[in-house]
Amino acid sequence: MKKILVLGCTGSIGTSTLEIVRNMGEQFKICGLTAHTSEDRLQSLCNYFECPGILTSKTGVDGIATLIEQTNPDIVVNGIAGAAGLLPSKIVLEHGKNLALANKETVVMAWTLIQDLAEKNNALIIPVDSEHSALFNLMHHIKKENISNIIITASGGPFRTFSREDLESVTIEQTLAHPTWKMGKKITVDSATLANKGLEVIEAARLFHFQTEQIEVVVHPQSLIHSLVRTNDGMLYAQISDPDMKHPIFSALTYPENQTPYMQPFDLFDHTMTFFKPRINDFPMLEYAFEAAKKAKSYTIAYNAANEVAVHAFLEKKITFTAIARIVRTVLDKDWTYTPKNFDEVFEQDKHARALAQEII
Repeated sequence: MKKILVLGCTGSIGTSTLEIVRNMGEQFKICGLTAHTSEDRLQSLCNYFECPGILTSKTGVDGIATLIEQTNPDIVVNGIAGAAGLLPSKIVLEHGKNLALANKETVVMAWTLIQDLAEKNNALIIPVDSEHSALFNLMHHIKKENISNIIITASGGPFRTFSREDLESVTIEQTLAHPTWKMGKKITVDSATLANKGLEVIEAARLFHFQTEQIEVVVHPQSLIHSLVRTNDGMLYAQISDPDMKHPIFSALTYPENQTPYMQPFDLFDHTMTFFKPRINDFPMLEYAFEAAKKAKSYTIAYNAANEVAVHAFLEKKITFTAIARIVRTVLDKDWTYTPKNFDEVFEQDKHARALAQEII
């Protein structure tokens, strides 16, 4: 039986992980839980799963280290959103624990440092994003040396068919009405601007060691194909499943085995799949991410930080939807050529980018 520690147990990733364990209790055991501020919910879940838990708003990351030592998990699911998820990933890997990673910022902000930690402590990083889970599994079967390009799918969000003029006046309520995925507010806004896909491009380049020129994005509104790879002979291979995060989470929890889940297998009948080129001019956050990924150094840190600040301002009705991209563009136009040598320097660059974004707002 595999012991699982869930960081961010009340969020969408944490909730889906717990649902898997409820349905497959003979294979998995929750050994520990963390939440940020939802104390009553955390206590209820700890009682249900008969495990210890901590509130990180009170204990900080030191509490996570203590919980890992106390519970000795086989794998840790990091479902914490935003830059706050980076240090927990660092702590997990320092303890030599396998990391099921749903936190994009861990890779976008500090991949070289994180990768070195994983190698040093003989720990696996298994991606939980549906797109990167798909790529991870496709590469496991096909092998990287046989692959020339990777293709990440994007739903296009709720504004896929909106004109540039229409985008200027979209509301928060429209933005949060995602057509295929149910997610937290920040990631839902990112999906609408295509910043989420931009972050995934940066992740894919780093996780799988591909150049940005080898990465493509295709808009696929049905969100049934999660990623594709093109092999050296020009053929395409896809991973297809319902748009449900339980699939990639289950894949990470069972890796390297290929087990039978409790969920129904995907049925091809009565489905339509369509594909479109992304509208880069109207949704420039995707292009900015390719640029940041190519420049590397602190550019990806600045991209992520400026976007987080701008999205927060949009959700507080301080700026318009299209202002998010303008703020990120202005921040990226500054000098981000410094390469952080440690995690403190990563957060210094992050803090600087956030301050710049706030000034612009």
